[in-house]
Amino acid sequence: MTLEKPQIVTHIQKSLTYTPYDVKWIPCSARFVVLGQHARGTGALEVFELDGADAKLVSQAEKPHAFKCGTFGASPLHDRHLATGDFEGRLCTWDLERTELPVYSVRAHEQIINCIDGCGGVGVKTGPPEIATGSRDGTVKIWDPRQKDKPVAKISPTKGEPARDTWTVAFGNSFNDEERVIAAGYENGDVKMFDLRSMSLLWETNIKNGVCSIEFDRKDIQMNKMVVTSLESSFQAYDLRTKHPEEGFASVTEKAHDNTTVWAVRHLPQNRDVFITSGGNGDLNLYKYKYPPARSRKDDKNIHSLGVAGTVELLNKAHVAEQPVSALDWSPDKQGLCVFAAFDQAVRVGIVTKLGSI
Repeated sequence: MTLEKPQIVTHIQKSLTYTPYDVKWIPCSARFVVLGQHARGTGALEVFELDGADAKLVSQAEKPHAFKCGTFGASPLHDRHLATGDFEGRLCTWDLERTELPVYSVRAHEQIINCIDGCGGVGVKTGPPEIATGSRDGTVKIWDPRQKDKPVAKISPTKGEPARDTWTVAFGNSFNDEERVIAAGYENGDVKMFDLRSMSLLWETNIKNGVCSIEFDRKDIQMNKMVVTSLESSFQAYDLRTKHPEEGFASVTEKAHDNTTVWAVRHLPQNRDVFITSGGNGDLNLYKYKYPPARSRKDDKNIHSLGVAGTVELLNKAHVAEQPVSALDWSPDKQGLCVFAAFDQAVRVGIVTKLGSI
């Protein structure tokens, strides 16, 4: 029976001379990029290419400041420019064929950029190209690479509210040229969703522990599902199809990774109901979300449509590293192919089997 389940297999392992903080698969290629920090505090940017049972280093660059995060989400496919956030608060985009100087550069924040996401480029053809950055200064800023030096939007703490470290950001709901939301997670457990069209707070909640990762199942459709991972061994899957006026979005909470941090979540590009999480115990966990039937709830005055929380099935898990797996990404082109990095200073290419049959 075990062999009928999807299997998570480590295919390639490469040792690194620096600490990796993010990995991204380069769209429409057999290459991936690793971002991190050298022991001397400088930034590492390396590109690897699959070659049979090996991953060969094809280019590398060292920059003055350590890299924390990256995304291809705001770049058109013919460019595939990588946007990065670094420890000095600088946002840059890079042509990976010529990394001597960035294509675009701006001092986005006065403190470290913890998180980044892009929209309007690879995989999302609607709306303008935009990059969201979240920082230790508590703000989320939206940037258009065509506009120099000034963000197109800035989301700051409300008056009187302390600045909370922004740990993760994610675009969603970009199903046409006008609609788009940004979700942000903070160190104190706050999760906030902002409507960028009306520049208003759409929804907020608190999951009681620091929010490590947020991802919508797809960016280019009407909001459907969102997964939020936390510092304390759990994640929440929110059904975004129905929002109750008082109770908000229906959700299911799942404990994971043996009481360690759930560092990241990534949905399978070929099947939005399948996602993988990485843990502080060195595990990868593969899940499938199962939708519930909708039901009606009657209160004293009105009948509201209330989405019922679905269920989450653990398909399989694998122990892939002795240190926390801090970053992972799926290949957008080859189903089941993934790359992940751990704090043991190694990057690994994995293969998840039998995904087409679940």
